[in-house]
Amino acid sequence: MSEALKKDVTTGAGLQKTIGLVPALAIVIGMVIGSGVFFKPHAVFTATGAPGLGLMAWVLGGVISVAGGLTAAEVAAAIPKTGGMVAYLEETYGSVWGYLLGWAQTVVYFPATIAALAIIFSTQVLSLLNLADGMLIPIAIAVTVFLTIMNSFGSKTGGAIQTVATVGKLIPIFAIIVIGLMYTEGGGAVRLLPMTAAGHPVATSLGAALVGTMFAYDGWINVGAIAGEMKNPGKDLPKAIIGGLSIVMAIYVLINVAYLFVMPAEALAATNTPAADVAKVLFGANGGKIITVGILVSIFGALNGYIMTGMRIPYALATENKLPYSNLWAKLHPKFNTPINAGVLMCAISIAMIFSGKFDQLTDLLIFVIWIFYTMTFVAVFVLRKKQPDLVRPYKVPLYPVVPAIAIIGGGYIILNTLFTQPMNAGIGILLTVIGLPLYYARKSKFTKAE
Repeated sequence: MSEALKKDVTTGAGLQKTIGLVPALAIVIGMVIGSGVFFKPHAVFTATGAPGLGLMAWVLGGVISVAGGLTAAEVAAAIPKTGGMVAYLEETYGSVWGYLLGWAQTVVYFPATIAALAIIFSTQVLSLLNLADGMLIPIAIAVTVFLTIMNSFGSKTGGAIQTVATVGKLIPIFAIIVIGLMYTEGGGAVRLLPMTAAGHPVATSLGAALVGTMFAYDGWINVGAIAGEMKNPGKDLPKAIIGGLSIVMAIYVLINVAYLFVMPAEALAATNTPAADVAKVLFGANGGKIITVGILVSIFGALNGYIMTGMRIPYALATENKLPYSNLWAKLHPKFNTPINAGVLMCAISIAMIFSGKFDQLTDLLIFVIWIFYTMTFVAVFVLRKKQPDLVRPYKVPLYPVVPAIAIIGGGYIILNTLFTQPMNAGIGILLTVIGLPLYYARKSKFTKAE
């Protein structure tokens, strides 16, 4: 075991340990259930052309995510350091891999996701309040700055926001599920068939739909970034990841069944707002407004989760002197012990991306890159069991090695599918990440391990 892990790895370099199971569970659910539950049915049913295959994609995406959660939880519990996946990869493969992930998360993945969610949030505000388009960017910036400030008051404050937002977002979702499953005018369970459609080959259609569902499931692993601030990470972190993903999978499958009870698959494929359209059928003219409020709450919670965890990535790098001006980014707030300067850095990069207008492209590029690191994390279970058999493992993945194999195969499929279907995007994503290599070697001699 490394010297850093021989020390008290749960200290989080001065961070306060205030997060329990409920806030951590809320972070997982809140970060996964964002905009995907409202917008991805369009892409999924467009790809499959049939309701049965579309539902299979949601189930398969959930199975891969749960397998990934079960697998990654072993690594997360064994290495409960602030920084999450950065710490896992560094301990397993060496400092260069942890650095490249931290770099990609700091300059592209988190800021791009934050910017995209802020723009979607702002768009929904404009629609709900009938505001002018010129307010789009100011509102997006305002919500980003507001949540950055709120999370600077401490992880307990951010966790409280996450818990409230998660409960709030589930209300309209459950309303659609309950009322939708009781809807009798659309044909009921008959709408769940057929499995396939003419002109939609099963293999390619399922693959395209699966990529869409995996985007909707994305975000769960980032809860590991706050392990250093959890009261009992060895016990609570695996429960948060596994329990949160199981709840999300059930919600995704049920709400898509409810969608299909109300509207046929071809109608869901033809609209960019399937949830709002279904709500109008179920609840009347005001249904769209109800769902808009639900979307606002949902995106607000997801945005809070990404800001809360994202600001801790540059902080973790800076505590080891891995970034330019590390002394600045490693400073904690004197009263709340939060990485406020790192939060300001993340907020500034996000605001720059809000102005750039290329949020979706950046996010699409990083989905490919982040799944490379996800898959490496899954493989790390095998590597660490061989390399560090005496490592304390408060939790071990069940049905080893079957469950890790499912996660690795699923991750490999996503990577290969992107390489073959979107080679340019994959190439650009890799390029953006390896730009961190020159900086790594330039600063390598200055690295220090956090005490």
